[in-house]
Amino acid sequence: MSSDLLSGKVVLITGASSGIGAAAARLFCDEGASVVLAARREDRLDALVRELRDNGAEATYAVADVAVAEDAARAVDVAVRTYGRLDAAFNNAGIGGDRTPLHLMSDEVYDTVMDTNVRGVWNCLRYEIAAMLPHGAGTIVNNSSVAGLIAIPAAAPYIASKHAVVGLTRAAADEYARQGIRVNAVAPGTTRSEITADWFARNPGLEDMANSLTPQGRTAAPEEIAAAAAWLLSDRCPFLTGTVVPVDGGLVNQ
Repeated sequence: MSSDLLSGKVVLITGASSGIGAAAARLFCDEGASVVLAARREDRLDALVRELRDNGAEATYAVADVAVAEDAARAVDVAVRTYGRLDAAFNNAGIGGDRTPLHLMSDEVYDTVMDTNVRGVWNCLRYEIAAMLPHGAGTIVNNSSVAGLIAIPAAAPYIASKHAVVGLTRAAADEYARQGIRVNAVAPGTTRSEITADWFARNPGLEDMANSLTPQGRTAAPEEIAAAAAWLLSDRCPFLTGTVVPVDGGLVNQ
């Protein structure tokens, strides 16, 4: 049931073509937002925007690879040109990379993971904040991971990238708090997505192991992560900034 958590807000969602991003698009619209969806796969973006509009929502999209600064800038520009402003952003785009021991990890994997997961957030933050500053308000949520708070085996570039997202979140929150911009992060535990589906397919038994380490004993639905992001983007928590919220079934408590 909608609570109009994001009523009237213009929200940019990156990595919006599947998984947590697509779940966020649906939930944010249900909560009253107008959304701009950014991702690399235009066919999926177009289908999702059509679905949202058929349900009465305000939605548009920008094809963008957030690792490319010009693409991140264009996504923000689409929001401003279409709706006149940008109120909020969920920087969700990310990739997992290979699960390989550190000493065997290739430069290519490291570079690709860091470009998308870190440079992508960096690019988006710069243009989102620039669009929000003239209005003296804005909320941003970056998607980190429990791997940004703890270590997991055989995923060093991913762990490094998600720790970096936490650092960027705290740096931006500190720098722009007095200008009315709040920046927080969610740190999902094991969540059903293309990244985890790929990891599970290539690593039999990994899902069962991950669930066994989580007090709730299960994998999260993308909608559960989207719900946490929606609350952080809303006006319900105005004194919360620079915080990383684990959405992990209690994993980091272990």
